[in-house]
Amino acid sequence: MKYIFEIHLQEGYEAEDYADAWRRASEIIQRAPGALGTELHRKIDDPRILIAIASWRSKRDRDAMRAEDRIEVDRIIGSVAPFVKIKLIGEFYDPQWVVSCSNKQVY
Repeated sequence: MKYIFEIHLQEGYEAEDYADAWRRASEIIQRAPGALGTELHRKIDDPRILIAIASWRSKRDRDAMRAEDRIEVDRIIGSVAPFVKIKLIGEFYDPQWVVSCSNKQVY
């Protein structure tokens, strides 16, 4: 499953600053059972807007991670909270099938 949210950076706060906190929190979160990685992307026409994607084996695994005591993750996220506004886009199941095209191969 994918957990997707949008991050809006306040004026004067850089994406690199948020990315540093993102990496530190993700390193901890990725130790949880079912964690499959995270991605952070900048919006092409507005570098102050980021999209974050966390991949999990299941919603149950993701919810279990949130239910556990994550003091260090909460501290990291809390340290950047004054500089960002986070909007949950949603939780999405992985697709049943994928059509993937590139300039070299079509699957």
